[in-house]
Amino acid sequence: MGTNWRRWALPAALLALALPTATGCKSTPDALPKPTTAPATAVARVCAKPAAGPATAPAGAVTVDPTVTGDLAAKTRSSPPNTTFWLRPGKHRLDRDRYAQVVPKKGDVYLGAPGAVLDGRRTNQYAFSGTAPDVAIRYLTVQGFAAPQNEGVVNHDSADGWVIEHSTIQNNSGAGLMAGARQQVRASCLRANGQYGMNAYKGSGRISGLVLEGNEITGNNTDDWERRQSGCGCTGGVKFWAVDGADVRGNWVHDNRGTGLWADTNNNDFLIEDNVLEANDGAALIYETSYNAVVRGNTIRRNNWVEGRKYADRGDTFPFATVYLSESGGEPRVRARTNKIDIYRNVLEDNWSGITLWENADRFCNSPANTSSGDCTLLVNSTKRCAQPAIATAPLYADCRWKTQRVDIHDNRFVLDKSVVDCTVKCDRMAVLANYGTYPEWSPYQGERVAEAITGTQHNRWHDNVYVGPWSFVVHDPSRILDSAQWQAAPYRQDAGSTFRTQDGG
Repeated sequence: MGTNWRRWALPAALLALALPTATGCKSTPDALPKPTTAPATAVARVCAKPAAGPATAPAGAVTVDPTVTGDLAAKTRSSPPNTTFWLRPGKHRLDRDRYAQVVPKKGDVYLGAPGAVLDGRRTNQYAFSGTAPDVAIRYLTVQGFAAPQNEGVVNHDSADGWVIEHSTIQNNSGAGLMAGARQQVRASCLRANGQYGMNAYKGSGRISGLVLEGNEITGNNTDDWERRQSGCGCTGGVKFWAVDGADVRGNWVHDNRGTGLWADTNNNDFLIEDNVLEANDGAALIYETSYNAVVRGNTIRRNNWVEGRKYADRGDTFPFATVYLSESGGEPRVRARTNKIDIYRNVLEDNWSGITLWENADRFCNSPANTSSGDCTLLVNSTKRCAQPAIATAPLYADCRWKTQRVDIHDNRFVLDKSVVDCTVKCDRMAVLANYGTYPEWSPYQGERVAEAITGTQHNRWHDNVYVGPWSFVVHDPSRILDSAQWQAAPYRQDAGSTFRTQDGG
């Protein structure tokens, strides 16, 4: 699973940030400017001042003593399901065995008093694990656990129905948090974890009904896994795998090493709205080999400065994007709240490049070039069906591909001041493109077939946007770079109704 750069070749206190209404000028001098309204976006500033839990034990709660090592795990074992545990102020510890952990029962609730911390001492691998559903963790700091790569500290086994609220999960290895179906993560701080803030992955079955709302997700991937395993596609603020239905709303996702939000492999039905995504080293958002999403009302600024610059300095001509759609699009046959990828009313300001729509001609179900090698599209129930001769004809010719199609990009504001980004070239691009298909030798997608489709026939449209700054447009392949007039003219006819002001700055 994951990507590399040639599929890229590759609550809390809420501080409202009111962004100004934007206008631009038509490329023709006598045209009237068309306004695009920017969202008023709330920022979830929860890490600096987390909400305090109950100062006294609720009626009927079991009190947990921080001076007794292993008290939390022991009292969980000896208590019936649906027990509420109140952790006194102080640093709580598990037994020193690396596999010592808390295994909740169905409906258990864990409440931290002000100053309550569960500390793994860089010894224990997991904090909360097991398959019990409907567990709640509130007002608790969980830190210092040493989960292995791709594993998580809280909800290690991706149990369903967990609720994590007003909690801080920080300074752990691996992922701070895993996810199960119907999981809700609200008003929490996911900070400085070694790999991910949250890894929404379930070993068997799909995750549905996931809610991630009002959280601060910052500084994750401290172990820099992309450097340790080049091209692993295994880092960032949050990673989503095969999630069917997610609301990602009102989060502040910032300063992560790598990507901010990354949906990878057969995700569907995402609503990503009213977030602030800023200053992440890589893309703010990657939506990869996935389906049907609404991305609206987000403020996206100063992202991709590290990763974009790194590839530009190497002379790479690929348009590394801040919002990157890789083999992802709308599909009416997959049930969701929308049948397209709808990107609108967002403000993108001073990022390294804008939005790239990409499709790898060599990446399809059953292709050796597909790094998600065990997965097929949601339209084909068996990987083995995607083989010659059947793959060369309908319906498999279309259905064996994850296609970047039905993407609607409209009513956004794109601002670029190159002096802010500190760049001269390759940071100013929108793109819709594919590579020249070559592999494997039996592939029916060789040559320019996919490039022609993503550019001309798969219903990918920009329109009614506002551009401020010196934007360029990459079409079909990395060598075809257009100005705004060429982008709007035949045969591409993109950005109808959009306005352009070419000088730098907002």
